[in-house]
Amino acid sequence: MPKVLAIVVTFNAMYWIDRCLGSLKNSSLKPDVLVIDNCSLDGTDGYVDENFTGVRLIRNEKNVGFGAANNQGLRIALDEGYDYVYLLNQDAWLQEDTLEKMVDAFGQTRRYAVLSPVQISADGKLDAQFSKKCRKYIKKDETISEVPFVMAAHWLISRRGLLTVGGFSPAFDLYGEDDNWIDRAHFFGLKAGVVGGARAVHDRAGRGKPPRGADREVRKACEDAARQRRLRLKCISTIVKLSNPGHSFAARLIVEPLELLGMSVKNLSDVPAKFIPQLLRRSRELRRLRKQSKAQGAFLD
Repeated sequence: MPKVLAIVVTFNAMYWIDRCLGSLKNSSLKPDVLVIDNCSLDGTDGYVDENFTGVRLIRNEKNVGFGAANNQGLRIALDEGYDYVYLLNQDAWLQEDTLEKMVDAFGQTRRYAVLSPVQISADGKLDAQFSKKCRKYIKKDETISEVPFVMAAHWLISRRGLLTVGGFSPAFDLYGEDDNWIDRAHFFGLKAGVVGGARAVHDRAGRGKPPRGADREVRKACEDAARQRRLRLKCISTIVKLSNPGHSFAARLIVEPLELLGMSVKNLSDVPAKFIPQLLRRSRELRRLRKQSKAQGAFLD
């Protein structure tokens, strides 16, 4: 029986934690479970400790970020000889047979570093971001469909993939780290895929939406906040491109500030333009981390 460690990084996860950890408990293939709490303020860590016996809990003294917290668990997985690691978002949960189907699929190939199930929303529809990034690549007649990218809400990583690609880059605090990890997998000749017969939930419902019955002013404020968030994510994408070991760093350092300026003009916003000095200040650090990412097992020392 393959040895699987499920890693759940939490921060103020009380709304989802029962469904998230409960799905691991009810999985047909039982993983060991590690929760790494990033100094939650809502009592998540205490609740997990009291209500989920058998779950290993690490309490970080501060919020170290998604990537760094996952790296703590990935290092444990390597040290303790796990065959697979399942990265599960706090706002996500499995169906009973999800993990079993994915491990079975992984056993049939060595070309892939990471696999994901088909990610659906809590209402059973295809997750919007999953649909945007992956839907057109999924073939119904294939057990595994290769995709250029899939979100890390549900990732099954093989030990070989982990030893080769390593952990998440410190270049990213939140968002972009999964893009970079897959870029690095491609650099090493490994693939990312989706198991068409496996399903799992990523619950994004209601995020950033105005309350029901909200007046025009509140709706506009929510829309503006969502727009600013989308722009910030696009800014982070420039760090992703600079950090890709398959790209020319010097060329991207010229192109990315120009793209940020174009983004500012197109969106009539100064957010991307203000990101340029930060990007340039970090160029030496990003170059160093990009070079480091070319080593097998990077960021898990």
